[in-house]
Formats: sequence, C-alpha cells, structure tokens
Amino acid sequence: MKRELGIARCGLACCLCSENDRCGGCDSGGCPGTQWCFNRKCSAEKGLSHCYDCEKDCKEGMFSKIKPLGFTEFARRYGESELLGCLERNERNGVVYHREGIIGDYDDFDDTEALIAFIRTGKR
Repeated sequence: MKRELGIARCGLACCLCSENDRCGGCDSGGCPGTQWCFNRKCSAEKGLSHCYDCEKDCKEGMFSKIKPLGFTEFARRYGESELLGCLERNERNGVVYHREGIIGDYDDFDDTEALIAFIRTGKR
C-alpha cells in the first residue's frame, strides 16, 4: 500500500491501485482522466479536494458505480484517515483491491451499505 497516494477525488483508493506506478492521482498532472472525468472536474470547480467534501447526493460520473460511491460515503462519515486505516488493515488480512485488472474484493457489491460494512470489518 502506498498510503501517501491516499484517496482519489471520487473515493477510489489510489494508495492500492494497480495503476499507481504509472498514475500519481487526480492532481498529479498525469491523471489519465483529466479531460473526461466528471468527478474531477466537478470537485475542482467547487474548490473541493474530494467529492466526500460535497454535500450533494450525487450519482453522476464515477458514482454510477458502487465502489467509488461506497468509498466516498465511508470517507464522508468516518474520514479519509479511517478509510486508509481500514484499507491497510484489510490488505494485511488478505483483501485485494485489484485482483484481475481493476476488479477485486471491493467490487462484488450491489449495495453501498454492505460495501461500507465490508470496508469497516474486512468480512462479508
């Protein structure tokens, strides 16, 4: 885990991403989504560093998917530091962020609350 990379604007875990050797994150200048990422543009226009700082209940852009929505809601409720701590503990305990391509153990959810509970406990 590269904890120093933290969490992307949309809530995805740059710190665990299998692409983090090539991508420094949303504000690195090398973000592949700079031109098209709705969540990056929206949060930047609002002067926010992350979508979890926004009060809007958004389902646009990356939030059409459960993982970024769940990670963002977790950070909104408990803070980024707590999210990073849980992800680090889960990784030590065998939870894999990207197992095949960009799909891993956090992707098999269709309910945001179930994902949040999994982040907190590392257990299904």
